[in-house]
Amino acid sequence: MTAQPVALISAGASGIGLACARALTETGYRVLTLDIDAEAITRFQEEFGESSALVCDVSDASQVEAVFHSLVDPHQRVDLLFNNAGIAGPQQPVEDIGVAAWQSTIDIDLNSVFYLTRCVIPLMKSRRSGVILNMSSSAGRYGCPMRSPYVAAKWAAIGLAQTWAMELGPWNIRVNALCPGSVGGERIDRVIDCDADERGVTTDEIRRMYQRQSSLRDFVSPEDIAAMVCFLAGSGGRMISGQTLGIDGHTESLANWLDP
Repeated sequence: MTAQPVALISAGASGIGLACARALTETGYRVLTLDIDAEAITRFQEEFGESSALVCDVSDASQVEAVFHSLVDPHQRVDLLFNNAGIAGPQQPVEDIGVAAWQSTIDIDLNSVFYLTRCVIPLMKSRRSGVILNMSSSAGRYGCPMRSPYVAAKWAAIGLAQTWAMELGPWNIRVNALCPGSVGGERIDRVIDCDADERGVTTDEIRRMYQRQSSLRDFVSPEDIAAMVCFLAGSGGRMISGQTLGIDGHTESLANWLDP
């Protein structure tokens, strides 16, 4: 009997991560998550099993290592790692961004990717198989005004995916970066509200600006991203590695449509 494959998702207890957890479960995966939201973790455990999730601040290296080894037995397999955790960070002109806000965004959006990946790789190497997905963004390909720390982290996530694909390919470990456009839901609503406040315009103007950034004039759904994750985890993704994959309705531009 073939052992059940295991997926580990950071920030998997809500939003995009939860949509991916549900989709992967339907394809036969056992899904684990580390998430900072204790209430969301409780709901995740009710849906996926008590041993499926633990509270963890993935921006803290020592906490990641300790909680990872509590959640994942050293003899257990991890077939898929989805580095999904992230925050929007400050939405301000670069000269107004505080050092603490910069560092917090980098810690959560970038450093967590390194912390989790270094824990998982030995398990994947031992089986000479695995898939690692780094959550980037359209902003990680084109840049985005007023989002300097977020963009820095998302560009780096692409660079790491390409570097790790080279480094880990001989162990049959595939690594890719996902680049969604704006994802519909509470998070983008908060980003739009903040952007509107900063620019002194209405939220409707900002929403239209975001929608005009893609040819399809629509926001991505968490289920769109989950579908891509499942494809890359399956046999259809066998020879896809080192790639930057857009899930964005074709981003035309992330330029500032509202000039001063």
